[in-house]
Amino acid sequence: MSMTQVAIPTPDGDARAYFFLPDGAGPWPAVIFYMDGPAIRPALFQMCERLAGAGYAVVLPDMFWRAGPYEPIDIKAVFGDEAARREIFGKLMASTDPERAMRDTGAVLAWLATRPEVKGEKVGCTGYCMGAGLALRAAGTYPERIAAAAGFHGGRLATDAPDSPHLLAPRIGARVYVGGADEDAGFPPDQADRLREALDAAGVENTIEIYAGARHGYAPPDMPVYNEAAAERHWRALLSLLGETLP
Repeated sequence: MSMTQVAIPTPDGDARAYFFLPDGAGPWPAVIFYMDGPAIRPALFQMCERLAGAGYAVVLPDMFWRAGPYEPIDIKAVFGDEAARREIFGKLMASTDPERAMRDTGAVLAWLATRPEVKGEKVGCTGYCMGAGLALRAAGTYPERIAAAAGFHGGRLATDAPDSPHLLAPRIGARVYVGGADEDAGFPPDQADRLREALDAAGVENTIEIYAGARHGYAPPDMPVYNEAAAERHWRALLSLLGETLP
């Protein structure tokens, strides 16, 4: 297993990213791993390594690269300090938006297309928290490249906002899997129903499930609400989706 920090050229400058490869000879199908709100940190590296160990070339773009360098967030400390949380996350979240995130995604896809370690043009993507929405947006923005899109404990995936991710359903050609949490106010049952209805109406093959007893943030192992049963369920669903859609 190897991890390399890389610089990916984008229209706005060079973006930080991390590239994970399995042991042995490639090439391998590629997966974009969209981070959650607490940003780049060892727990995400751990998850990417597990995904690479399953036989995928994994790229983890830092969606907050425009904010400049930053140290990994001590989640337990920050979540216990409201002022610190607002200051840190306010700066990071202000550095991106859906438009900039999709420009970055286009750059990541272009970069993957040049890599000899990557097999095929179609890639998969998976995202967590805010990354779940980015995975859906990527599938709708780059339908010719995204074969599978998964999102876990995402929020605001099907709202009344004019740029809600579910409105991209008619453009999506990927298979979609969404694993929500039943203790997550950001993705209540009405949003799950609205997202499913939009995908069904567009003819998108999809599975939307709500994990009982899970809270927002259940998958990353460093989160205070980490739920091992839900996290392992997420791994089974993700690997099944990728195994059935990528070459």
